[in-house]
Amino acid sequence: MDFVHLHVHSHYSLLDSLIRPKDLPKLAKERRQKAIAMTDTGAMYGAIEFYQACLANGVKPIIGFEALIGSELNHLVLLAENYTGYRNLMMLSSFGHTEGLVGGKATLNIDVLKKYKAHIIALSGCIRGTIPSLLHNGKIESAKQAARTYQEIFGPEHFYLELQDHPAISGQMEVNTGLVALGRELNIPLVVTRDVHYARVEDAEAQDTMVCIREGVRVDQTNREDFRQVDRSLNDSRDIVSRFRHVPEAIANTVKIADRVNIEIPLNQWHFAAIDLPEGKTADQILREQAEASLLDYYDPVTPDVRERLEKELGIIITKGYAPYFICVADFVRYAKNNGIVETTRGSAAGSLVSYVLGITTVDPIRFNIPFERFLNPYRPSPPDIDTDFADDRRDKMIAYVTSKYGADKVAQIITFGTMAARASVRDVGRALGFAYSF
Repeated sequence: MDFVHLHVHSHYSLLDSLIRPKDLPKLAKERRQKAIAMTDTGAMYGAIEFYQACLANGVKPIIGFEALIGSELNHLVLLAENYTGYRNLMMLSSFGHTEGLVGGKATLNIDVLKKYKAHIIALSGCIRGTIPSLLHNGKIESAKQAARTYQEIFGPEHFYLELQDHPAISGQMEVNTGLVALGRELNIPLVVTRDVHYARVEDAEAQDTMVCIREGVRVDQTNREDFRQVDRSLNDSRDIVSRFRHVPEAIANTVKIADRVNIEIPLNQWHFAAIDLPEGKTADQILREQAEASLLDYYDPVTPDVRERLEKELGIIITKGYAPYFICVADFVRYAKNNGIVETTRGSAAGSLVSYVLGITTVDPIRFNIPFERFLNPYRPSPPDIDTDFADDRRDKMIAYVTSKYGADKVAQIITFGTMAARASVRDVGRALGFAYSF
């Protein structure tokens, strides 16, 4: 019988999983599985990386995340059924990180689930999920009510009770039995999952050490959860199926869910901020008018070489559709200058005469013979990158300006991830294993 993993963490579940998103489809193919899900905790940082890797390897991508619900931080797995569901997942994840923070963790509530429920398939989660934890604590009626609530939110065809293949977790077998009974009583479909955090069984020790680094504890401490005792590997289908022969429909539902999922994300499209244009004018016309009007402020007289350079650059910029980008950047740089905010533009943008006459850059590319082609040429597949720095103490004012002018949904902060290089890894692992730094 076929099986599809629907509850899998990548290393974007920070310091909790060892698997790289680009490796997931390869691992699925090794196990002869036609699809695989990625469900990181609270976030979708690796969604596009995972999606592209799946397409490259001929494996169907199932994109989701493991949500934390309410002040109890109960787990709930959410999967996108299609592109609409994917967009709703992004809204939910963004809400969790901007408006739902509880103790530094991104959380959701019932109201926001109701708002963005469309085309999302929900699984009841691990033993820390709302329904499993209630069953684990003997609160049967409360578990029934919670199950009805989720079934009402997502609909009878979009909510599943999740039987987890982790017999070593204390109480998991009893919870699974309770979930089977609950599903049959309330007519809620069942599905089998594994809470996967690494590829192979032998990776358990490494993942346990990683969690110790995250929690700031040592491996030899007795007052901690020992992750080595539970197999959280991306196990073979036959092994999992063998333990759930009494509920074959729960295995079959993994494939049925995978078959229902069809996510097509439009990539390699550029969405520039909407700029205000006079009636009857295009962005291309406005860019040309602004550049030509400013040219005399910088060059007097305008030599044939300067005119030829300007026409060449405008031709490339306009042909590639980047006029709105240059107008937008020139606008907020102008705002900074007019409001006494110290700013500077660095990098290859200094090679653009258009950027220079618009006031975006301050270095004359003609005088210093700086080539335009390093910044932008007809064969470059991606838009030009204009790096602009602003005074630290006025950065908030710049963000407020672009948010007000272009819309809150057009402005985003850029996240960065710290990686564990060799030296830091040795130091942190040594600390978790209880070795002195000198050792």
